[in-house]
Amino acid sequence: MTDTPVTEPAEFWESRYRDSGRVWSGKPNETLVREVSALRPGTALDLGCGEGGDAIWLASRGWRVTGADISRTALARAAAHARDEGVADRVTLERHELGVTFPEGTFDLVSAHYLQSPVALDQDGVLSSAADAVAPGGTLLIVMHAAWPNWQTEPPFDAEFPTLDGVLDALALPVGEWTVLTRERVRRASVSPEGEPGHRDDHVWRIRRSG
Repeated sequence: MTDTPVTEPAEFWESRYRDSGRVWSGKPNETLVREVSALRPGTALDLGCGEGGDAIWLASRGWRVTGADISRTALARAAAHARDEGVADRVTLERHELGVTFPEGTFDLVSAHYLQSPVALDQDGVLSSAADAVAPGGTLLIVMHAAWPNWQTEPPFDAEFPTLDGVLDALALPVGEWTVLTRERVRRASVSPEGEPGHRDDHVWRIRRSG
C-alpha cells in the first residue's frame, strides 16, 4: 500500500512539527535582527511564527508580540520557549490558517518570513492582509527564499520563487502611502542535512507606511 501524501495545510504542518523534535534553532532570523534592531519597540505581528524564535527575540527587546501559526504543536513549543525566556507576558500566540483566518488589529511591525509552502497557501492574499494590518507609521517586513540552496541538487517539490518586483506588484500598495526602504537579494550560510556547507539566497522587503 502506498501512503497518501498529506496535502491539507493543517495536517501537513501539524505532522511536520508533531513527528519530530524541535524543528528550528530558537534563534531569530538574521534578516529580522538586521532590519528591525533600530526600530522603536511597539506592537508586532509575527506571521507563521513556528516555534517562536522571532517572536521571543522581539519580546526580549520590548515589543508586545502576537505570533500566529497553523500548528498547535509549534505554538505549544513557542509558549514554552517564551516562558523559559521570561517574556510570556509580552507574547500572545494564536492559531490561524493564514489565507482562511487572520489576526485582528493593527501593528507597528508585521513580519512575514518564508510564507512559502509545498501545500496550498494564498500567498498574495496573506501578504495583502499583512499590509492591511500595518498601523500608520508602521513597518511591513517580508522575507522569501529566492532559490533553493546551492547544495540542493534535487528539489523536493516544484516551487515558484517570487521576484523582487513581483511581490511589490502583487501588493499594489497605494502610491504615496508607502516607502520601500529595503528591496534586495541577500545571501546567507546554509548547511545541508548531511553537514555540507553552502549558501541560500533570500529576497527582503522592508516597507514603511506613512503616518
